[in-house]
Amino acid sequence: METTGIHHVAIICSDYKKSKQFYVEVLGFSVIKETFRKERNSYKLDLRVGSSAQIELFSFPNPPQRVSRPEACGLRHLAFVVENIDKSVCYLTSKDIQVEDIRIDEITGKRFTFFSDPDGLPLEIYEN
Repeated sequence: METTGIHHVAIICSDYKKSKQFYVEVLGFSVIKETFRKERNSYKLDLRVGSSAQIELFSFPNPPQRVSRPEACGLRHLAFVVENIDKSVCYLTSKDIQVEDIRIDEITGKRFTFFSDPDGLPLEIYEN
């Protein structure tokens, strides 16, 4: 198997309007397509991240909670590349989003930090 990248990451949210606002208006991802699936009473929102990756944001009635911390088995976090981490942190904090202290990746020497989406999903910004 030869892959050329990651196509998408799927996220199920508890409050569709709140998560849509966060990913579109706060993080600035553009909407590719929004679909309401009546038979499932569910939205599917396709978002463009960068030049080729996507996030699929889903809503379902009463989704079960998933443990994500501390260090639960499964998807650990979703990381986004940024050119300037200081500028990105200032932007996020101006939107009242709590951001952890910037750390240095001991393997690459690159700077990174974490914040959370409206459902507490750990998100990372990683300086290019």
